[in-house]
Amino acid sequence: MPNRRAVTGRSREPRARFAEELRRLRAERGDSLRRLGERLGWDWSLFGKMEKGETLGGPEVVEALDQYYETPGLLLALWELATNDKTQFRERYQRYMRLEAEATSLWHFAVSVVPGLLQTPAYARELLAGGTRGDELDQQVEARMGRRELLVGDAATPFRTILSEAVLRTPLRGALEWREQLEHLSEAAERWNVNVHVLPFAAGLYGLDSIDIWFLRLPGGRTVAYTENAHGGELIEEDGPVERLQRAYDAVRDLALPPTESRKFILRMLEEAPCDPST
Repeated sequence: MPNRRAVTGRSREPRARFAEELRRLRAERGDSLRRLGERLGWDWSLFGKMEKGETLGGPEVVEALDQYYETPGLLLALWELATNDKTQFRERYQRYMRLEAEATSLWHFAVSVVPGLLQTPAYARELLAGGTRGDELDQQVEARMGRRELLVGDAATPFRTILSEAVLRTPLRGALEWREQLEHLSEAAERWNVNVHVLPFAAGLYGLDSIDIWFLRLPGGRTVAYTENAHGGELIEEDGPVERLQRAYDAVRDLALPPTESRKFILRMLEEAPCDPST
């Protein structure tokens, strides 16, 4: 489907419209991206990503742009439309998947569900079945299983995950399927490139108690983050927010069990899991 455009020739897609307006205003000022960054005190690369539609930025930087361009409220209104546009979640996830395939290492924290890279087909199917059915569900499960190839082979991507104890105490409806998932976690934890930590309830409160989060280390050393909740996901590429999330992640890792103790924890959960649905 072609992009929607008004009679002005400008896009009606909220995200694209916001990016177009940013490019237009900067061109009228005759500023380079670097000069804009110097004027406003932000990394100039952030403005480049905003103008290309790769990120929307936050309300603070948008308000600063409104002030600088003397467009009171205009950019903030366009930004609000763009952030509420549901199509952006699909686009961000697609970009995340491309970055995941390029990543040289992955770090993850799970507050409620097993990470996709460590899910069994049965776990993925039950998790995804809430929103899809039939062939579409089969395709999504197959795609998720394909992601697991990142962790296999001599060139496998290093992966570290921290699992809240809640993840391990939220079983599948099928007892045998749940045992298979726990067995798969235990086996994955023995791989050379996979580190699994368990964050026990006894650790108390922590700073990442409402979101699942991924960190992707990219070629060249840059790190991006992707946060997920029940309503969607957010790809975060700005250095400042990523660094704050990394500090929170490091604090959670300090509270978690080391890999050896974590695997023992998973094996205890496996011992406690019923072998038959009737038991």
